[in-house]
Amino acid sequence: MLIKLGMKCHTLATSAVLRRQEFLLRSVACYSDKKRTMSLDHLEADADSIVRAITPKLDLSRHKGQAGKIAVVGGCREYTGAPYFSAISALKIGADLSHVFCTKDAAPVIKGYSPELIVHPILMESYSVSGLSDEDRRYISRNAISEVDKWMERFDCLVVGPGLGRDPLLLECVSEIIKHARQLKVPLVIDGDGLFLVTNCLDLVSGYPLAVLTPNVNEYKRLVQKVLNCEVNDQDAHDQLLSLAKRIGGVTILKKGQSDLISDGEIVKSVSIYGSPRRCGGQGDILSGSVAVFLSWARHIAAEGNLTDSPMNPMVLGCIAGSALLRRAASLAFAYKHRSTLTSDIIDFIGRSMEEICPAH
Repeated sequence: MLIKLGMKCHTLATSAVLRRQEFLLRSVACYSDKKRTMSLDHLEADADSIVRAITPKLDLSRHKGQAGKIAVVGGCREYTGAPYFSAISALKIGADLSHVFCTKDAAPVIKGYSPELIVHPILMESYSVSGLSDEDRRYISRNAISEVDKWMERFDCLVVGPGLGRDPLLLECVSEIIKHARQLKVPLVIDGDGLFLVTNCLDLVSGYPLAVLTPNVNEYKRLVQKVLNCEVNDQDAHDQLLSLAKRIGGVTILKKGQSDLISDGEIVKSVSIYGSPRRCGGQGDILSGSVAVFLSWARHIAAEGNLTDSPMNPMVLGCIAGSALLRRAASLAFAYKHRSTLTSDIIDFIGRSMEEICPAH
């Protein structure tokens, strides 16, 4: 009996200890979650104010092109929707002109989506030059690059990656386009397979403060593994993002997620405006086109000395504005379409979202 009683007392004591330990762990976890939430609250950007601050007023004295000229480099046989989503979103926000540089196969399809886009069928994939000599292949690549160069100085921002694909010849050509854009100090927004390209060749963007990277969860994981040589740390997400942006040399990174985190290696900001639980493909393409327009506007206003209220990097401001607008448009689209919401539905609500934040009149 004594033995049984002793065992029972030991079990009760052990259970009490386990309960205290479990309570302590829950308390610590709860505190950690609260601390993380408070930290994110502190980082939350005043997105609507930023959109209003950097959006140019509509003025009858302005001429075509002054509100922004954006170009998208992407689009191949398999992927024609992504460059269209990016380029048309830029126009819907308020850019005046939107170009797409794509492969010859993709061009007729993209032209068919909208007459508003200026489409250049100049990029080449390996299959289209099979059987040609190396010298002929180099000649074709040089021609494609020189064709983009004719336009490069006119652009306020270049979006690289939507629908690009991973064809070796195509990526080689786009690498040269990125190098030329850097030489001319043209801002870059790198998304989609453009991120695959620069992750494998970081020198393309390293040390270029006019570059924005917009990785999703998997793309961000590859960047962290490549640059920081570790795994993603969600418990200390903002510090890790800060380190990543610093290590790549001051590029701006917009890490997409439940809350978008943005850093240029100096500060971290978050955008947590409620978006949509519907995760249809193509929303990242809207984001890339949106960021391109907003960062172009922010740089222009900063150059005029009219951004005295915000000491933030114009590239960061552009990311905050683009993220906030997409989330608002996605939320409105979901309220109407629910589970059937598509990317094209979200694009239809970009104008209304802009009007709610920054009325045209």
